[in-house]
Amino acid sequence: MCAEPTGASGGRGGFGGGRGGGRGGPRGAPRGRGGPPGRGGRGGGRGGGVAKRGAGGRGGGRGAPRGRGGRGGGKPGARGGSNVILKPHRHKGVFIAEGKETLLVTKNLVPGEAVYGEKRISVEGSEEGTKVEYRVWNPFRSKLAAGILGGLDAIFIEPGKKVLYLGAASGTSVSHVADIVGPEGVVYAVEFSLRSGRDLIGMAKKRTNVIPIVEDARTPHRYRMLLSSVDVIFADVAQPDQARIVALNAEYFLKDGGHAVISIKASCIDSTVPAEAVFAREVDVLREHKFKPIEQVTLEPYERDHAMLSTSDTIALDLGPPFDDDPRSSSDFEEIAHPSAHNAYWSQSSPAHHTRDEELPLHYMSEEKARRRVTRGPGGNGGGLATQTVEQDLAYDAYDAEGKDVYSKMKASRGPISSGRPRRPPPPPPTTLREFFAQNLEHIPPIIYTLLSCWTRFHKIGKSDVVVWDEAHFGKFGSYYLKREFYFDVHPPLGKMLVGLAGLLAGYDGSFDFTSGATYPETVPYVAMRVMLATFGVAMVPLGWYTAVELGMSWMACHLVALMVLCDVAWLCISRFILLDSMLLFFTFTTVYCLAKFHNQQYRPFTVDWWVWLALTGWSIGCVCSVKWVGFFVTSLVGAYTIEDLWDKFGDLKMSARDQLRHWGARIACLIVLPILIYMASFKLHFMVLSHSGPGDAQMSSLFQANLEGNTFHENPLDVAIGSKVTLKNMGWGGGLLHSHVQTYPVGSEQQQVTCYHYKDENNDWVLLPRWDESPYDPEGPIRFLKDGDVIRLQHAPTTRNLHSHPIPAPVSKLNNEVSCYGNATVGDYQDYWVVEVVDDIHRGGKDKYDRIHSLTTRLRFRHQASGCYLRAANAILPQWGFKQIEVSCDKENNPKDVHTYWNVESHWNHRLPPGDVRYYKSPFLRDFWHLNVAMATSNNALIPDPDKEDILASKPLEWPFLHVGLRMCGWGDNQTKYYLIGTPIIWWGGTISLILGTLAALVYLMRQQRKYQDMEPREWDHFLYVGKIAMLGWLFHFVPFLIMGRVTYIHHYLPTLYFSVLMFGHLLDHFVFTSRRLSDRTKQIVFGVTVFAIVGTFWWFRGVAWGIDGPINEHWGLKWRSTWNIYNE
Repeated sequence: MCAEPTGASGGRGGFGGGRGGGRGGPRGAPRGRGGPPGRGGRGGGRGGGVAKRGAGGRGGGRGAPRGRGGRGGGKPGARGGSNVILKPHRHKGVFIAEGKETLLVTKNLVPGEAVYGEKRISVEGSEEGTKVEYRVWNPFRSKLAAGILGGLDAIFIEPGKKVLYLGAASGTSVSHVADIVGPEGVVYAVEFSLRSGRDLIGMAKKRTNVIPIVEDARTPHRYRMLLSSVDVIFADVAQPDQARIVALNAEYFLKDGGHAVISIKASCIDSTVPAEAVFAREVDVLREHKFKPIEQVTLEPYERDHAMLSTSDTIALDLGPPFDDDPRSSSDFEEIAHPSAHNAYWSQSSPAHHTRDEELPLHYMSEEKARRRVTRGPGGNGGGLATQTVEQDLAYDAYDAEGKDVYSKMKASRGPISSGRPRRPPPPPPTTLREFFAQNLEHIPPIIYTLLSCWTRFHKIGKSDVVVWDEAHFGKFGSYYLKREFYFDVHPPLGKMLVGLAGLLAGYDGSFDFTSGATYPETVPYVAMRVMLATFGVAMVPLGWYTAVELGMSWMACHLVALMVLCDVAWLCISRFILLDSMLLFFTFTTVYCLAKFHNQQYRPFTVDWWVWLALTGWSIGCVCSVKWVGFFVTSLVGAYTIEDLWDKFGDLKMSARDQLRHWGARIACLIVLPILIYMASFKLHFMVLSHSGPGDAQMSSLFQANLEGNTFHENPLDVAIGSKVTLKNMGWGGGLLHSHVQTYPVGSEQQQVTCYHYKDENNDWVLLPRWDESPYDPEGPIRFLKDGDVIRLQHAPTTRNLHSHPIPAPVSKLNNEVSCYGNATVGDYQDYWVVEVVDDIHRGGKDKYDRIHSLTTRLRFRHQASGCYLRAANAILPQWGFKQIEVSCDKENNPKDVHTYWNVESHWNHRLPPGDVRYYKSPFLRDFWHLNVAMATSNNALIPDPDKEDILASKPLEWPFLHVGLRMCGWGDNQTKYYLIGTPIIWWGGTISLILGTLAALVYLMRQQRKYQDMEPREWDHFLYVGKIAMLGWLFHFVPFLIMGRVTYIHHYLPTLYFSVLMFGHLLDHFVFTSRRLSDRTKQIVFGVTVFAIVGTFWWFRGVAWGIDGPINEHWGLKWRSTWNIYNE
């Protein structure tokens, strides 16, 4: 039983048509007469119940297509009485309740529950003693109901259907759609406003066939994983590009033969032209997107300047009745005019010609505060109600009463964009567990995967109590941070500082030397350190999920990407030890994720979210490069993306020069300056922590070492004199100490080798002596200070041989002369003479300001007196016979600016001279920073394979993609726990094959496009190409450098590269299978299930190589899938 308000004005017909008169009130007052074309109809009669009679307003003048009929006055009428008859409407699932009022109703899916305070009607059920409840459907609060009353021939929403509802607001109409489709159907309700989304979620708690999605309808890739294909799309988003939004969602979700119903608000699109022109324009847009408009009706009197359009997908083979047999189907769409003989609800014919169930009144339910419509058109006369229906300007509000107009505030990017964004209030805190899960549904899968990742990464992590593989290096480096002793390594310091931090948090004191294969003592909390570093590996799995989501993959593809990250045994194994690789992989993953997030903010430039994700991308770049230089490869990917993005913007003629400069400036600041600052900050912190002298001192400049605590430079005499014993430091970037040893050159003069060496020992000591033709050095004679222009001999202290050069080519730098050690303390010749040339003094300035040479600060050059060449040590590396040390040669070209010919006295011993305090000589940070990076590069380049030595651990890059080799990470004895670095074959092989297929697919698509085939919509092609470029370019940038570099390589160098093949694997499965319109849902599920089974099954088979294998390895059957794997003992 229910009581409802009285009627409203007559409805509008087709373009230029007349308008029917308003109906009477609930007491049954006669219906107003419809007007002829060009003239409004007469208003309705008396309102029912206690309502006062309102005079019907006269319509517009003749020829005015938009004159308005009158409105019946009055307030709510009487109740419907006890005799209510329910009849099915011609739209399945919709009913007509006939009593004292005739009402549109739907069968309540949740009896006893109202959604928005609507009236309910209970009638006797088919079984005795049962009740069936119906809900009154208010057309003033539901455009879909207004469209039904407006005469829409087909809404395509029926029991059992799947419906995508765009612009769900608080769920008023969605609840009725849920009633229609019933428990067998599903309604995916998309709403952008968080405020309205709260109400929507609350409604969906009890209507379980409603899936609430609080997201922007313009970005359907963000909720792809939540939807399957749908039968119908209903759109009411009040967005300027609404037709495009519908088409975009249809590309993702609408099945073949599906339909779309759109409510178009003309004033939201363009208020400067007639509504009819706006409607026609939207129809054209839909045609461009391959939709076939079927019919169009207006929504007046319930909404002004609104039209409802129904369309079908042109891919469909059967457009469905009644359109195939209707003679009007020859045109693209039929505009239903009102009054119309085709539509009995709007016919001017006598009611006797129609059955009673078609006489549904056009006006009922008075609207006081909730009604949203404008005042009457010219000629209207609606009495006092007009003051309650004045249109409110919501152009600059974030929300309206129903949350509908929020879309118009988030317009797509068109030319210059302001930096403002609408306020998005957070949802209220959940009060029940069900509310919590409802609000966080999208995060449940990654949470589950994260828990599984914790289990796989932490399971048996302390099983091996010995130093495994490169723990010998990085564990030792962590100890240096705890002891604060300076060391040298080829990698940047961030990852190693995190190793030291893990040791600090675990209570480690840094006393263990991490000898390879040694057993950990009880004082070393190696398990806790491994767990902390394995946490980075744990985080890779949810990052893989969220990256797939941001790349627009379907939920099946997201699951597969997360599973592949979870189940690859190489990633698992490398994450469980005290190594840098887990941190390198983590920051590689975060860089790709942040880049994808930033890409999805492109339509909102210069908003807070846009700035945040741009800055986070730069932060992640800085971090990944600060762990290992391999991070520069993913930096190249971001750089390529940025160049393409800025190039596209450069071609946007609508973008102002100011915005162009803002885009350039933002990227320079966030993607260049910020990463550099983070990278430099890691070195600054590195220098601050390692403030004590340590084994890596010799890699740094002399002044830097002088400021380390514990060195002996403060004992150095400042003034250098003949007879002093010194070490000479090359001042080139990464320079070492002048060094010699008893080994001789195997080529050339075959005399004693002279090199540059980065470690301190007695072979670096040299004595400054006078020429052979001068008086021998007298330790008791007058002190002779060394000055600019002096000619001296340099005698190697341990062997007493003299630094010598002659016109014989150097062993590596063939254009330079060889430098050797020759003779002894009594034997020598004129080719032992070197002229000292002062360049300047770092502390005192130019050489004209002083006459004595100081240790540490004076920069010198040594010119060979006989040949005129200069002593030089660059970055040329000697072969293995030279112990891979830096070649020293004599450069025949006199380049005064060549810093590799600059030397300074570092250590200085002379008991006859007083010590000088040089600790106040500060070394500039930027000089130290650059010096260390050059030294790192030099040492890294020296890590080349030795052709005379077989390295069973090394491998070649071409052996990685198809998993040709593995790597034994520890001893392989029967009593040892064994770890074998090998990937999950299905993941590695599938990823590599997907890279090949992805390239071929792109080429085929491009060739077909050249032949004018259209395999997909432009936006779908852009998305396919975007994800493919991220995956393919990322893989190439990480893999190709290893093909061209000369250093020794191992299979773990491929692990960052593998991530991009995994993304390509998921992307191609998503494109060709999971989002294919040609395959059935069952086929997709079978492919998904088989792939999951293959990944998980293969992981389980190989899990032992990551968790540790005990006993004789040959007893573990089935682990050698390729003959080249050395997992078994021969």
